[in-house]
Amino acid sequence: MLLAALLLPTILFLATPAKAVGVTYKLTEKFFATLKNPAVYGKAKNPNATANKTNSERPVVFPLKVSDNCRYLVDQNNRPFLYHADTGWQLFLCLSEGSTTSAYRPMGPLVVHPDNPRYFQNKATGEVVYLTGSHTWANLVDIGPKDPPPQFDFNVYLDWMQKLNHNFIRMWTWELVTWNTEANRDNKIHTATPQPWARTGPGVALDGKPKFDLTKFNPDYFDRLRSRVSTARDRGIYVSIMLFEGWGMQFSPGAWDGHPFHPQNNINGINGDLNKDGKGLEIYTLAKRDVTGLQEAYVRKVIDTVNDLDNVLYEISNENHPPSTEWQYHIIRYIKEYEKTKPKQHPVGMTFQYGGGKNRTLFESPADWISPNPEGGYRDDPPPADGKKVVLNDTDHLWGIGGNQQWVWKSFLRGHNPIFMDPYDGVVLGDHLDPKWDPIRHSLGYTLMYARKMNIAAMLPQGDLSSTKYCLANPGKEYLVYNSAAEGPITVNLKAGTYNCEWFNPSNGKIESTNTIEAKDGDQTFEPPFKGDAVLYIVLSAPQKSR
Repeated sequence: MLLAALLLPTILFLATPAKAVGVTYKLTEKFFATLKNPAVYGKAKNPNATANKTNSERPVVFPLKVSDNCRYLVDQNNRPFLYHADTGWQLFLCLSEGSTTSAYRPMGPLVVHPDNPRYFQNKATGEVVYLTGSHTWANLVDIGPKDPPPQFDFNVYLDWMQKLNHNFIRMWTWELVTWNTEANRDNKIHTATPQPWARTGPGVALDGKPKFDLTKFNPDYFDRLRSRVSTARDRGIYVSIMLFEGWGMQFSPGAWDGHPFHPQNNINGINGDLNKDGKGLEIYTLAKRDVTGLQEAYVRKVIDTVNDLDNVLYEISNENHPPSTEWQYHIIRYIKEYEKTKPKQHPVGMTFQYGGGKNRTLFESPADWISPNPEGGYRDDPPPADGKKVVLNDTDHLWGIGGNQQWVWKSFLRGHNPIFMDPYDGVVLGDHLDPKWDPIRHSLGYTLMYARKMNIAAMLPQGDLSSTKYCLANPGKEYLVYNSAAEGPITVNLKAGTYNCEWFNPSNGKIESTNTIEAKDGDQTFEPPFKGDAVLYIVLSAPQKSR
């Protein structure tokens, strides 16, 4: 403990240049959490691990600087410095184990917030959690035009997300061994690996590789799943684990020939194509008990693999067909019942059923969170969230690949949690880090900045308080207003008081002006100091303390 006392001022000194008072606490929190993870620390401290280094294992590039989100010290390549602790810090850890235990703040598990069910709550700390971020197809299963496909660099992906101030990943699965992107108008044939089941043979499947044994799980898949969810946790990122994938089964040419439940692809005599139409979509119904039993065993294996992690959510299936409703409801209930026997319980989500699914089906489900389709305006004029479900408004179900900066702020100001289907590296679909999507990527991070800045648990979508119709408000205390590229003044209905105001420009990420106003009850007029999209933050001024 003496050594801890001696080193703590050093940590405080390192934190001093940060732009916010709370950074010191967050730096030490992240420092302790990182050292508590031997997998991360072990890689960083090994001087002989020079071959095949990932981005997070390369040397630190000095001088250090404060990260864009003011949460960490990072090097010149924006890698968190405290992942690269030296032996002095290791000794500090060994001599002050009690301090590290008490300093680590868990991320959950998440529960629906009891006072504002538009968002989640960190059950361990009571803090409100707003989720936003970019997700991409190959972030769990490697997918690409070669066989084997290129390995996805997950650490580089997380570095990129952290720089953008994102805190949520939708982690994709892909049940098929291939992906023909003809339906995506991209005309590639990808290979996908690994799958959840072991390829043991005897015999070869339709792709020429060993058949699946559906009673044996593939350790490579589940080891990777746990490693990536755990690594994301160490970066402060929540992960929704997609359990099944229904879009590819419906629309990728030759999909059924690449599914493990095809009778020529497994050694167990399983055939999910009950109506013999060559599609196999019956596996996403409750029509065949032995198929459902295999799916339940797989779900249990996923839960057993990650249950102790506190940054986990589940998604039943991506864009499955509408006849899957009762099957999806069953799997949701099955997860909830099975997790009752486990130390932790995590939120379960249901997303848009493509094509022809209705949002009503999602709202009537036993899910904790949902992702809707465009029905009701979720793409152009999102309806105010009413708290019946936590809504993760996902561009994937609104455009496929699409969206714009305005959509991000409209979703946020209406009480939703916006997320983006990102082409990212362009290997699967789209172009490599296409800059036309940067306004979305950056604005997602900016909304998280404001969600953390405000008391969002007390704020509700109240469009009638502003002439723009986009307003989150805790009347008399805090207001956040979005003005969508319209010129001229706007009005905000305030309660009497002294308020601090700031104009934020989402197009460049800068606070362009600040001032203090004395307001009377009623509409107050505000003139944006710049053209284009504008965000106005109004907060009640703290009363001056008498000396």
